[in-house]
Amino acid sequence: MDLRDYVRDIPDFPRDGILFRDITPLLVHPGALDQAIAQLAASCAELEPVDYVVAAEARGFILGAALARQLHAGFVPARRPGKLPAETVSAEYALEYGLDALEVHADAFAHGARVLVHDDLLATGGTAGALCELVTGLGGRIVGCAFLIELTALTGRVRLAPHPVKTLISYD
Repeated sequence: MDLRDYVRDIPDFPRDGILFRDITPLLVHPGALDQAIAQLAASCAELEPVDYVVAAEARGFILGAALARQLHAGFVPARRPGKLPAETVSAEYALEYGLDALEVHADAFAHGARVLVHDDLLATGGTAGALCELVTGLGGRIVGCAFLIELTALTGRVRLAPHPVKTLISYD
């Protein structure tokens, strides 16, 4: 099964000039969803064991929680400001089309916890970079970053160095 067959291109979303890679067709197809999660987990097999998967709201949650289950790890949601009920820490980051911020609970990671950063898509690396900043700021240790899709022309992988980056689908 070629997972690319389950990614839909939406031109000019969320604004003119952006080609949005929509994973909804993959999510609604049980076989494609299962394969994506299995392949993401397999791609992380060479990394250190993972204590937690941290993923960004909202699409990162979908695969991130399933990936955590597959890796026998806990799941930490990174949310938009004001959405988590306990004390939080936050990081602001630039998207390819604006600014945003993410927060996690201040007690999300034990010191030295091994953390896999996940999101559905790697573009400029802003979101994943913010997640890495949150994890390390709380004493966690990044073992790698895993994505369903990578937009290689936007060089987000460079921003995440020296952390290993795993992706299943690449677009130029």
